[in-house]
Amino acid sequence: TRIIKEEETTEISYYISSLEVDLAQISRVIRGHWAIENSSHWVLDMTFKEDESRIRRGDAPENMATFRRFSMNLARLSPIKDSIKGKLKQAGWSDEVREKIIFG
Repeated sequence: TRIIKEEETTEISYYISSLEVDLAQISRVIRGHWAIENSSHWVLDMTFKEDESRIRRGDAPENMATFRRFSMNLARLSPIKDSIKGKLKQAGWSDEVREKIIFG
C-alpha cells in the first residue's frame, strides 16, 4: 500500500519460491530485486531508451546492453555532479568532460 498526495493505492503481488516461509528473508529478497530494477533498469530505459531499441540481430543486442551498462557505470562513478543522463550529455559536448568520465 502506498499513499501519494492523499491517494492510497494497494497492489498485490504473488511470488513462487522454494524458500522456507521466513517473511523477513522473503521481504529482503523482493526489495533487493526491486532495488536493482529501480536503480539500473529504470536508468537504462530512461537514459538509453533500452526498451525502445530495435537492435535484434546476432550478438548486437547483447553487445549494446554491455556497452550501455559500461557507460552507465562510468557515468555513475564520475565525480561530476549531475544526473547520469546529464553527465552523458555533457560528455557528448566536451572532450574534457568525456575524459573526466572515462579516466575519473
